[in-house]
Amino acid sequence: MYPNSSNRGWNSLSRTQQIVVIAVGALVLYGLLTGAGSLGRLGNPDWIIAVAAIVFVAFPVHELAHAATAVALGDPTPRLQGRYTLNPLAHIDPIGAVLILFTGFGWAKPVQWNPRNVNVDVRLAVILVALAGPVSNLLLATLSLALLDSAPNSLISNFLFFFAQINVLLFVFNLVPVPPLDGSHVLFALLPDSTYQLQMTLQRYGFLLLMLVIFMGGSFLFDIVAAIMSLLYGLVA
Repeated sequence: MYPNSSNRGWNSLSRTQQIVVIAVGALVLYGLLTGAGSLGRLGNPDWIIAVAAIVFVAFPVHELAHAATAVALGDPTPRLQGRYTLNPLAHIDPIGAVLILFTGFGWAKPVQWNPRNVNVDVRLAVILVALAGPVSNLLLATLSLALLDSAPNSLISNFLFFFAQINVLLFVFNLVPVPPLDGSHVLFALLPDSTYQLQMTLQRYGFLLLMLVIFMGGSFLFDIVAAIMSLLYGLVA
């Protein structure tokens, strides 16, 4: 027994943390029971390598894009907090990394920045910083698809396809205007100040709304991903 065990384990988690754990567990269990999503690819080495590349390359690039944009606009906070780097250890979130493996989407630790330090309009800064991450995923997907036809074997071509597919999914997923996703920051920056209470409500229940989007709108998101993949491949092929 640990001393003060009541302060450890499940009871030590906040309500939000408990919801996150339950939701992620539900997503994984859903995949195990139905074979949906990427579960069937867990035995595919191409998928595993692509997921590893997402966690150790795409996530750091995504978060560095946020950090670099904030720094470029005049805020040193990401640099001071050690987030102005491609070092994966500075960005990886364990739950988000595990979720990528089972569902194809997930997250890294969000970059913190201070809008009061920027040298441009705050609303514009919020939009630019928020969009920088998803745009980096779209650029990575485009690069991956551009290399697809020149891949020397099926192992590499499958890896490039999966890597592009997950990056496009992250691009689409992060633009959903539900907190805490990047799209919500864009939405809030565009809304008038009179909608403050609405914004607070969305932030309070954002994660629950996000779970509804994932469970009920997942197929629609994948349709958008397929359309973007087709468009990108047509542009670079």
